[in-house]
Amino acid sequence: MSSNRKFTAKLMIQGTSSSVGKSVLAAAFCRIFYQEGYKVSPFKAQNMALNSFVTASGGEMGRAQVVQAQAAGVEPEVRMNPILLKPSGPTGSQVVIMGKSQGNVTALRYHGEYQRMTWPFVTEALHGLLNDHEIVIIEGAGSPAEVNLKSNDIVNMRVALEANSPVLLVADIDRGGALASVVGTLELVEPEERAMIKGIIFNKFRGEIKLLQPALDFIEERTGIPVVGVVPYFKIRIPDEDSVALNEADEKPSVSLAEQLDIAVIRFPYISNFTDFDALQDEPDVAVRYVTELSNLGKPDLLILPGSKNTLADLRFLHESGLGTQIQMLSEEKVPLIGVCGGYQMMGRSVKDPLHTESELEEVLGLGILPMVTEFYPQKHTVQSKGTILADRDFFGACTGDTVVGYEIHMGRSTMDEGQTPLFNLTSNGVTYTDGLQAGNAYGTYLHGIFDNDRLRTALLMWLWERRGQRRPVEATLSQAALRESAFNELADLVRQSVDLERVRAIMGLGADTKPSDLASFNEPNEGKDRVI
Repeated sequence: MSSNRKFTAKLMIQGTSSSVGKSVLAAAFCRIFYQEGYKVSPFKAQNMALNSFVTASGGEMGRAQVVQAQAAGVEPEVRMNPILLKPSGPTGSQVVIMGKSQGNVTALRYHGEYQRMTWPFVTEALHGLLNDHEIVIIEGAGSPAEVNLKSNDIVNMRVALEANSPVLLVADIDRGGALASVVGTLELVEPEERAMIKGIIFNKFRGEIKLLQPALDFIEERTGIPVVGVVPYFKIRIPDEDSVALNEADEKPSVSLAEQLDIAVIRFPYISNFTDFDALQDEPDVAVRYVTELSNLGKPDLLILPGSKNTLADLRFLHESGLGTQIQMLSEEKVPLIGVCGGYQMMGRSVKDPLHTESELEEVLGLGILPMVTEFYPQKHTVQSKGTILADRDFFGACTGDTVVGYEIHMGRSTMDEGQTPLFNLTSNGVTYTDGLQAGNAYGTYLHGIFDNDRLRTALLMWLWERRGQRRPVEATLSQAALRESAFNELADLVRQSVDLERVRAIMGLGADTKPSDLASFNEPNEGKDRVI
């Protein structure tokens, strides 16, 4: 080991359960230390999520660690999330290791020998990041006290011990039962694991802090562990990791649809990458709602079919629920329809999976809205793409020739009928190709992040208002990049005000006078960084 290396500061965020706010708090600490000039990286050994992202090198990783990397001001890379599980059915998931899909595995098979096999990838990625950064913010998953899963743990206390990282235990006080969940978690972890927990944070607090003080005093006296923060309930636009967040999607302040565009997104059972629509939700003149039942569909200004982790199963859901027939009718009535990735595939005449790459189904008839067919192949296409807009009809007419950027994650290949015009001309890894298709007021593309393109999004919304015979009430908003930076800074300010950062620094081994330059980085190359499996 290089003699110029002093140490890398570490902090791990674990929770008493899922959805207590670990991901967002980890992002907050990433931004706080980034603002102070440190070279920071996030890390989560194993992530289970349907929202994923493609790195510049073509690796797939969980969206939450991408957000944390953005908060830390660094480029996302697969070492930050070496193991990604993407649920593809009731009892199975697609397993992604160091950015590469390994196929579908049942939960029973994964939680055993297969999971133990992944531990070397976790340690290699973890130590690589520790070598290359001054501070690493580590996130756990679920709860460290899930005794039925502890024997094969690769994401909670085993990581804390491997990294020798202090742990902050987070509880969601908005749910109720937070005190019991903290005490119960501490009772169920092993003594050496309990010793790693150096502080407690209560998250999502609503009310007067003075009324909570007796409970805080009790916890400190009962556990001997200090409460280092009480973070208030907040609504700051930070992309969500889990589809649980969709249950809160309707909490946006109600505004008359005379003042907002009505955009309906079909919520498939296996919906993926719903963060594609955050940019639309950020617009003040847009109301985005998620639809699961025919009775709630109505006649929106725009209907979106999102990505899917199990396209054939979700397409069958459309047919069986009656939503498919209604979507076809709305398309015939010229209601604009946009499909992204899996939703794009469903809009064709059929989706075929002869090798059972994604499910047990071999073929399902599509909605027949776009003149194309799709067939699945074992090799997953994961790239970041950049190109130009070819289409010149409808809203595309206002941005033809503009640059468009996004990323692709799909296993299907769609073939359009002859004589059709694609939407985009894209380039990735030196290869140029076309993407997307339009038929009437229906549009489809494989490009995730399409609505993050500010000029295209603005052109779409202005066109939708014109279809109403109105001028768009909001002519321009901040760019998505500016909104994201503003949200990160607002989040960091809130956590600074709510958490005893000096105590957290002491827990991490950062003295009051520690500067970024005091944490010398280890510059020897990490041989496993680009490991291919």
